[in-house]
Amino acid sequence: MLQSAEPKFSPNAAPTNSYTPVKPATSPMDQANIGRSLVIKGEISGAESLFIDGRVEGTINFPENRVTIGRSGNVAANIVAKEIVIMGKVRGNVDCSDRLDIRSEGELSGDVITHRISIEEGAVLKGGVEVRQSDKNDQKTQAQNKPEPPKALAATAGNA
Repeated sequence: MLQSAEPKFSPNAAPTNSYTPVKPATSPMDQANIGRSLVIKGEISGAESLFIDGRVEGTINFPENRVTIGRSGNVAANIVAKEIVIMGKVRGNVDCSDRLDIRSEGELSGDVITHRISIEEGAVLKGGVEVRQSDKNDQKTQAQNKPEPPKALAATAGNA
């Protein structure tokens, strides 16, 4: 007799599940969003980019990522991030390890520490600005400005 290629059903046999869920590929542009109707009070930190279109009071700490304050965003917080883009209102100090970008409709009231800064026409900035050299330039400058070896100092000390 002919036998079919399909395995026969046996009620005592455990079902075999060969399905393995596919891991979603994470894009480098993962971004968390704080919507217009949200109000957050406290500390916000994370390891992905953040887009704020709501209201935040407290501290924002994203040292390796970008923080964007949208047109409807209203932030009363100190911000530490790699990159900051301001299109809304920010009251607080800003510390960028790379670049601060204040767009034409953006307002910032607070002190700024950054390596690069861009302020569009029409933007408002009230506060102090400190533009630091990038880390690469700091290493080059330190290598060029090395003090003389201590033996030169010892020779002059003996003549006194």
